[in-house]
Amino acid sequence: MFTIGDFARYGRVSPRMLRHYDAIGLLRPDRTDPASGYRFYGAAQLARLNRIIALKDLGFTLQEVGSILDDEITAQELRGMLRLRRAELEAAMAAAAARLNQVEARLRSIESEGRMDTEDVVIKQVPAVRVAELTGTAAGFRPQDITPVIVPLYERLFPLLAAAGVTPTGPGVARYEDAPDDKNTSAGAVLVHAGVTVSAPVGPVGDSGVRVVELPAFEAATLVHRGSMDAVLSTEQVLARWLDNSGYRSVGYTREVNLECPEEKEKWVTELQQAIVKA
Repeated sequence: MFTIGDFARYGRVSPRMLRHYDAIGLLRPDRTDPASGYRFYGAAQLARLNRIIALKDLGFTLQEVGSILDDEITAQELRGMLRLRRAELEAAMAAAAARLNQVEARLRSIESEGRMDTEDVVIKQVPAVRVAELTGTAAGFRPQDITPVIVPLYERLFPLLAAAGVTPTGPGVARYEDAPDDKNTSAGAVLVHAGVTVSAPVGPVGDSGVRVVELPAFEAATLVHRGSMDAVLSTEQVLARWLDNSGYRSVGYTREVNLECPEEKEKWVTELQQAIVKA
């Protein structure tokens, strides 16, 4: 038998918490000395304590924890609940990290106002290019809308091309356009085309969902972005300021050409190509 202090140490909880669990009937001591009132616990009670703490961490109230334990939940069932909760927490952490990235991108744009050099913008003729691409739909054009769509598309694209015997011959090319205005898409939705340069014939690549298309030549204002595409906002706004004083106007969305894509996103090099015409 263990004193309340010893049992608390083995369970990594506080004696005060154990007293509270005793008071509400959630975890009674194995024995209470009638003279001194001291509580004593057995090692077998650690199993119930572990379940109480695990269920609390899942977000259940103590009343709900008691009801679940009274139903004698199995270790396997509890493990499944913990895995589900872990997945939820990981998703919440990823969403929070994405929001922080966007806040940081906005802050960088604000801090660089009036200091970013538009002289790095280059007007050039972009030649026609043939790309194999997969297409998905994003809710909007914000990075937090685009990233969850385009990343899985690229993860699927290259294995599908390899399985079909199609070898990329140049950089990745991501392009965007307004989604069709119908009942299946929300207002402001964007078609996301995740592609890579190839020399394969135009048309579908088997039944993989990949399609090879010929993109026509166009005149573009171009600017190189260095770093993660989650932080592309500042670079795009340099293009916007350049356009405002250039005598040109933009046509459609900016195209992204992946010049360097190492595993570390902060080392990515991407050319932004904004189609332009004389204003």
